[in-house]
Amino acid sequence: MSYRVALLPGDGIGPEVTEATVQVLAATGIKFDWVRHADLGAAGVDKYGVPLPEHVVQSIKDLGIALKGPVTTPVGKGFKSVNVQLRQKLDLYANVRPCKSLPGIKTPFENVDLLIFRENTEGLYSGLESYDDRHDIADSIARISKSGSQRIIDFCFDYAHTHGQKKVTVVHKANILKLTSGMFLKLAQEVAPKYPEIEFNDRIIDNMCMQLVIRPQEYNCIVTTNLFGDILSDLAAGLVGGLGVVAGANIGAKYAVFEAVHGSAPDIAGQNKANPTALIRSAEMMLRHLGETKAANALHHGLVDIYTEGVHMTGDQGGTTGTDEFARQLATRVASHI
Repeated sequence: MSYRVALLPGDGIGPEVTEATVQVLAATGIKFDWVRHADLGAAGVDKYGVPLPEHVVQSIKDLGIALKGPVTTPVGKGFKSVNVQLRQKLDLYANVRPCKSLPGIKTPFENVDLLIFRENTEGLYSGLESYDDRHDIADSIARISKSGSQRIIDFCFDYAHTHGQKKVTVVHKANILKLTSGMFLKLAQEVAPKYPEIEFNDRIIDNMCMQLVIRPQEYNCIVTTNLFGDILSDLAAGLVGGLGVVAGANIGAKYAVFEAVHGSAPDIAGQNKANPTALIRSAEMMLRHLGETKAANALHHGLVDIYTEGVHMTGDQGGTTGTDEFARQLATRVASHI
């Protein structure tokens, strides 16, 4: 059996970490028929006049699944984020970010095992902004819908139930944002009793940030709105070694895009220095999404082997191993676990 998957290498270090990930996936023995699209971001603007050409979106719709590298987003000007556009065009409402400790990475905490479930299509990222030239006032509307909130909360509880997770925390600011955050909290409180085996609690966003840098081991699944989830997912990544070692998935009712959540790092692009771990862990999530549990476990155990040994580390982890050599070493270990 072969899976047809859209492959979006992105730019900067994207093509390098993508090729490394493809090599490691090949070691699992699972066959992939990659449908490649290199024309995203600035390359898409140069070739088609838009950062996200419609044929790329249609390809993901046709195939149902994509593996995506990082794409540069201009800061404060230029085109709208390709990531945001993909989430909105494909209605990828659930951003799932596992932040789990790896052996050998020195961090202030051990045994961190967090899953951030972030609503992915609305909130302050709805793009509802306006500017009043008369008074030099900018407005941005945080649109929170009952249906949008309900489905991410349901997704989180269902995921926790299916995967044997024991605790769900809803994060909000209902003490101040009584209508938007208040509705989100109320919906979570209504869903929680349907899952009596799962411990449930809630935290205010600012308190949650403090909790995570004091006692992250006390938390497991965290579900929240778009902006809060964006902040917490990066904070949680920092607890386990940074964005270079955590996976990311954007999942909707029909389509799923698995991506590295770090930036495109143009300063080291083409130098064989990038750490492909984030996209490789995202590929592990993709394998589980496809039901290929044995292959996903082999990839996971191979990665644990590499980090436990600590010999073939890329520069961000204090080593001198290049991207391609890291992939070769990991592929060997993955194959040994099949």
